Order: sequence, then structure tokens, then C-alpha cells
Amino acid sequence: MNKPERAKRISFRPVLAGFGLLLAVSTAGSASANPVPIPADKPGGNASGTTQPSATAVAVVPVPVRKRDIPEGYVAEKPELVLRSQLPAKDYFGAADGPAPLKARAIGSYAKGCLAGGASLPPDGPTWQAMRLSRNRNWGHPELIDYLKDLAADAPKVGWNGLLVGDLAQPRGGPMLFGHSSHQIGLDADIWLREMPNRRLTAEEREEIPFISMLKGPLDVKGADRSVDPAKWTDTHARLIRRAASDKRVARIFVNPTIKKALCDFEKGEDRAWLRKVRPWWGHHYHFHVRLSCPAGSTGCKNQDPPPPGDGCGSHLTYWLSDEPWVPKNPPKAGEKPKVVKKRPMALAALPNDCRAVLTAN
Repeated sequence: MNKPERAKRISFRPVLAGFGLLLAVSTAGSASANPVPIPADKPGGNASGTTQPSATAVAVVPVPVRKRDIPEGYVAEKPELVLRSQLPAKDYFGAADGPAPLKARAIGSYAKGCLAGGASLPPDGPTWQAMRLSRNRNWGHPELIDYLKDLAADAPKVGWNGLLVGDLAQPRGGPMLFGHSSHQIGLDADIWLREMPNRRLTAEEREEIPFISMLKGPLDVKGADRSVDPAKWTDTHARLIRRAASDKRVARIFVNPTIKKALCDFEKGEDRAWLRKVRPWWGHHYHFHVRLSCPAGSTGCKNQDPPPPGDGCGSHLTYWLSDEPWVPKNPPKAGEKPKVVKKRPMALAALPNDCRAVLTAN
């Protein structure tokens, strides 16, 4: 027995093309010669779904409708931001691509806060260039931006051609998606220990140019020589940091302990007060980290306690240069991976309540 001949079918599928939604017709043969199936529940249909030989297919292509002009001054409404207290704060602040249009204010503490009314450091200035621009971290409280411009202007006076400026803060501050735990309230800035060149770096160079470490060698080896590399470290580095620390707006400057020791040896004058602000800390061997005090008018901004009295060049520094802070007491066995303790991301609820208004301000 011959199989019954299959009815030829026409399929309709939407295709997005140019100005609108067009209906494309695909057939087994010629569209004008093939019958069109009529559904059984329509007039003229039947239960078997067979076709009516008198019907013919017609491809309908709608004429695109001319789009209306956008009214002058029209701004599309942004969807309302839904804040959930237990979600990571870094996800909210890391997604903000612009500052909160509010009065400038540093809110909270350096490692638990946010920034209202942030200003951006321009990528280029007479004596500075901003680095790693793809991170969108060249934002800070206006007082920090003013400070950096002042420091950059004075850099040539101490023999430094100009500043390469690294991370400040995100547009609205807050916890970052990766990297720093501080830099949250727009009062922290990283300044590279690499001099600005005599030309403008390209966008690609600003992303890829390497850091220069001042270390002479590794710090985590027993009996290591924990000092700066004399082939890289110069008195000009020291003069720049002294100028940076001497500004009354500065609360602290963080450097590697090896750099702190070099600064202690560098200062031969009687005025050693600036050294009190320069504090030894982990890392910080290719940049120095400037932290300003809370500016006037920043209600809710929390300063750190003042540094201990003295120039910081005594027994405390001796500890930092010993094996104790660096050499692991229980190193992993051969072939064993070191244990990594993952910290839970800071929840939005951990930040000051005013940071919610910073996130939702448009």
C-alpha cells in the first residue's frame, strides 16, 4: 500500500530584520501553488486538518512605521534599585558607574562606608596621569582631588617629574569587587613609586605598564635582607613621600616596612614629625597609600585613632623587619596547598544607613 501523500505545509516564523518584524514564508515549493492549511476550529476547517485546495499563500510584509523623534531634553527613567540588606555591598557599589548627585560627604569609616558627591581625578593633568582607568576608581571626595593636584604640582620641586596615580575610590565609594578593603569613603589614594614619563601614556599602556617594586628580595625567607633595592630606591622617592606626608590634611601614609626604614635613614634634619604619619604595612612596595583625615562637613565620617607618638623608627619597626611577621610558623608540607580562608563579603546592612541614599540617588 502506498503511503498517503503528505500535505505540503507552510511555516511562518518571525525574523528581526532592519526596521521591524517581518514574516518570512518558507515552503516546499512555490508559495503561490501550495495550499494553505485551515485550522479545524475555523470556518471551513475539518477535524482531520486537511487543506483546502482553493486557498493560496500570501506573504505579508508590513511597511515599517516611522519612529517618533525623541523630545528634546528627554531622559529615560531608570528602574528603581531594590536594596537587599543581606546581599554583598560590593555588588551594588561596584555596579555604580557615576557619582551620587548629593553634597560631598565621606560617610562611615575607611573600610566600612561610602561616598556622596564624589569628584573624579581627570585622567591627565600637567604633572599627573591616572592609571588603570578601566577600573573606574579615579573618584574621591573633592578634598582628596584637591590634595592630589597640589601634590602633583609640587612633585617637580622635589625632583619628581609627575605622579602616576592608581586607585582612589569607586564613583560612590563602598566595598570594591576586588582588591582593597579600604578606599571606601573617597579619602584614600595609591600613588605609584614610578615617575610619570615625559609623554602621555596610551590607554593600553595605562592598563598594562608594570609596577616597580622597591624590594631587594623576598620578605618571607628566614634571615632575608629586608631593605630597599638601592638600584631602584632614590632620595627623590623619599623627598616625594616627605612632601606628601607634610600636608596637614594627611592622616596616614602606608608604605612597606623596608621603605619606612629607608625613610628613617633618609631624614637627617631635626623635623621628623612627618615620619610619624608614615606607617609600615603589608604590601605597599610599589606604591604609597595616602589617607586623608575626615573633611569638614562630613557628618558621620570616622577618623582612625592618631598614630602612636614618635617618629615610628624604633622598636616597632624592628619587629616589622624581623622574621616574625613574615616567615610562616607552620609552612605547608611539600606538595600541599596552603589553606585559604575565604571571608564572607560585607553585607549591605553592615554599612551606615546613609549609604542606601547614596546608592539610590539619581
